[in-house]
Amino acid sequence: MKKELLAPAGDMEAGYAAIFYGADAVYLGLKHFSARATATNFDESELNEFVGFAHSKGKKVYAAINTLVEEDELSELINSLDICSRCHVDAVILQDIGVARIIKQKYPELELHASTQMAVHNKQGALALQKLGFSRVVLARELSLAEIKDIASIPGLETEAFIHGALCYSYSGLCLFSSLECGRSANRGKCLYPCRSEFEGESGKKHYFSMKDMALKEDILKMPVTSLKIEGRKKNALYVAAVTDYYRRILDGKGADSIREENIKQIFSRPWSEFHLHGKDKSVVDRDFVGHRGLPIGKIEQVFTGKITLHLKHDIARHDGIQIDVAGDEKPFGFSLQGMTVKKKNVFEAKAGEEVVIMLPPKAPRLEKGMTVYLASSSKVKGSYDYQRPKQGEFYQRLPLKVKVTVEENKISAEAGGVSATVAGEFSKANDVAKINEAIKTAFAKTGDTVFELADIEIENKQGLFVPMSVLNGLRRDLYSQINPVHNAGDLPQTGEPYVVKKQIWAIRTDDLTCLQNINLEEVDEIVYLLSPEADLEKLRDFPKNKIRLALPTLERVPLKYAELVRKLLSGGYKKWEIGNWWGLEMLPEHGLDLSFDGSIYMLNTQAIQAAKEMGANRVTLSVEDCLTNMLTLADMSSLPLCLPVYQDTPLFTSAVCIRANACKDCPKGEKWLKLRHEGKEYLALSKNCQTMLFAGKPLCFAREAKDVKAACYRVDFVYRHYTPTLVAEIWQKVRRFEDVENCSKANLISGGNF
Repeated sequence: MKKELLAPAGDMEAGYAAIFYGADAVYLGLKHFSARATATNFDESELNEFVGFAHSKGKKVYAAINTLVEEDELSELINSLDICSRCHVDAVILQDIGVARIIKQKYPELELHASTQMAVHNKQGALALQKLGFSRVVLARELSLAEIKDIASIPGLETEAFIHGALCYSYSGLCLFSSLECGRSANRGKCLYPCRSEFEGESGKKHYFSMKDMALKEDILKMPVTSLKIEGRKKNALYVAAVTDYYRRILDGKGADSIREENIKQIFSRPWSEFHLHGKDKSVVDRDFVGHRGLPIGKIEQVFTGKITLHLKHDIARHDGIQIDVAGDEKPFGFSLQGMTVKKKNVFEAKAGEEVVIMLPPKAPRLEKGMTVYLASSSKVKGSYDYQRPKQGEFYQRLPLKVKVTVEENKISAEAGGVSATVAGEFSKANDVAKINEAIKTAFAKTGDTVFELADIEIENKQGLFVPMSVLNGLRRDLYSQINPVHNAGDLPQTGEPYVVKKQIWAIRTDDLTCLQNINLEEVDEIVYLLSPEADLEKLRDFPKNKIRLALPTLERVPLKYAELVRKLLSGGYKKWEIGNWWGLEMLPEHGLDLSFDGSIYMLNTQAIQAAKEMGANRVTLSVEDCLTNMLTLADMSSLPLCLPVYQDTPLFTSAVCIRANACKDCPKGEKWLKLRHEGKEYLALSKNCQTMLFAGKPLCFAREAKDVKAACYRVDFVYRHYTPTLVAEIWQKVRRFEDVENCSKANLISGGNF
């Protein structure tokens, strides 16, 4: 099977570079709904021309509309999807299931690719999305080669895996850190990367969550996926060219070229890692430094006033960028090389193997022998990746247009695309009817900078009348200005009638049933019990079965370990269930259950809610990163009952990377809590079962605002952190009176939309 090499394009130049250096396909974002909102991205004209160019080369283009969409943004979403359709993109990469529903009903010509933001991390999740109409699934970066092979074995489903570029500490799509703490959501394309910051923890001040870059090199040949994806829509054309070229050569059997590898590291590179491709690796975090490092070219051997010496491992030249790791500084010390000597002679270039004296800029930090020196940018490399660009407008795609022109004695009219235009006048007999008809064709063939091209023209000039060219040009301009090129836009797909809340219930969600012993069960309408392989099923018997809803966890790399547990509980008569990820759909029967979706299956618009209903959901949970304005809108319009979490210790992220300092072989296993501080804020990290979850020092509490949201269910969560029965009862009584607990957070709730 020929593997597709998929390269990023944050702008036109990166796209051209990607194709010139061997990409089989390019993925990009539009001006709206892109998970890389701060990239340049493409407007319609640029997308149109680039897709035309790519298709002329036999390449594909995928548009990333992979953010969550609020209700009042759906009309703008339609405009973006219509642009994709008009410009003939080959597929849309998406996260929001509401976007998928719209595409399936209004844009069947567009393929659906499930973004890595959908957190597909097992075979069951991929199977569920295939049944929902996705032709391709972008896999979670955390997967091992064995897991990738397992998912790639699904018949009829394309798979896509990342092979190079930046890594997130969290599973993509399950990170709320930037959103809840900074007001800028990764799920909305606005991540501020707080995980890259320095925290004070058990090992001192470190970057506990700052990941190295992924670089799988020749391991990509072992991956049986459809598409090999390079990360980097915020990188420039030079980076895209170099990385694409490097992997193109590997796929073509030419091997991993060491020179090209060095080039990439000079352009942009954190230290490289294979992440978890060959098993768990604790070295994937760069705790001491952040950002671009460069190519190591040697270590400082001597330090003098204003200069250092080292033996070079790589050529360097004047004006190259140099960086040096300095202990205690978050980022390496960098400067432009302005002077150097070899054998006491000033040189413009120094070669590998030579001892060089490098002149330091004024106010350089204290440097010491043994510090690593990096080549962070190279003038030579910058000139090594030229590429051809087409002439502007050469590949612009135009919509075919059929025009009918009717000439009468007192008027001339034209119609096309469902609109018409008329010019009044007195028109006399033409000397040469064929000539005037040709003039009409010529006039209407001038489509200028519109998106149209004349495909066919019908002329009705029964009396053989003459029309001046100025009149024809005016008629054409009037007609073409009226035609709306949007051929799919209009009403959104229908959703069900708004659900009318007849009774509001109160629920408790917990992973520890013993913490409920001081709760009056008469006050609790529902207990949502989060299952685990160690779940205490005997304890369930202490509670009325009709009040129990069983919840499958959001993340589970080996879902089959739940198969027997689920079977036993189903046969025991438990009919109420909740899922937090798509894999849960595959673990439960399609019919006969009361099924709820937790908030990690994001519901920010009525199209998503209706899609959930069509999947068999009986209730959905509002996202805790949503804002009150959108919640109120959904409460009025939702076709399903809504559950609103009013109190919760929300995981800011969930990671497959262990935060513990010890080696895996020395790990005592079990649960461990670690305290962290950053800019005066306290955080708690939970390390358990080789997984890390981060929590803010303050819980979320929406109790005061909850009474204004017409939710069918208000939910109080006591999950992950340890709660005493006394504290549980105290919080429960307080929030049921719609009173906030002390020292709580509101996140984005009352700060407005566009989080």
